[in-house]
Amino acid sequence: MKRTAMLILAILLAMQNFAQVDIKNNEIQTLFSTFKSCGFYGAYSIGYSQMEGKDALVTGGRMGLIFNHFTAVGVAGYGFFNNLDGYHPFVEDPVWYSLAGGYGGIFIEPIINGLKPVHLSFPILFGAGGTGLVRNYGPGQWQDPFDIHFPENAFFFVAEPAVELEFNLTNFFRTAVTLSYRFTSDVELTGKSKDVLQGLFLGLTFKLGKFQICPLD
Repeated sequence: MKRTAMLILAILLAMQNFAQVDIKNNEIQTLFSTFKSCGFYGAYSIGYSQMEGKDALVTGGRMGLIFNHFTAVGVAGYGFFNNLDGYHPFVEDPVWYSLAGGYGGIFIEPIINGLKPVHLSFPILFGAGGTGLVRNYGPGQWQDPFDIHFPENAFFFVAEPAVELEFNLTNFFRTAVTLSYRFTSDVELTGKSKDVLQGLFLGLTFKLGKFQICPLD
């Protein structure tokens, strides 16, 4: 009888233990349940591009969270302005227009060997933007920025993959050489080609944030 009671007690304890394990293992799981947010950063980028064969300045930034060790996800936005040297003071009544505008969206950024002092990352942006023509009336006489002409078809979609050679300067500061290419939908501006905004970008990116790595468990 005593042995039977001990056996029943052992079975009950085992059942209770299995039940607790089963409850733990059957918690609701989601697509992101395995990801851990380990860090974050804000970045500023500035660099050179060409639009319509003319020099262009592109500048902007992004903010992201670092998930699951080596992937960042966030939002980004950039502005651009071309024809930087297009004003000709000795030409009578020059007609000079520059392309100006911006775009933004979300990005995902795989990071390879982020713990190494020099490593690579591959951000890619998906988004949309708008562009228009701004006239220059002479040195220091820019058109009112609120008077930019945005034709109805100046809205565009953009995808911009990039590769960054990144340097860990401190635990919270990184800098990178960035090379990307803008792919856009057709842009319809008078006298401009539909792929006028497509092209390479070469610049510098500065990242400030918390770049810690998650524990494996």
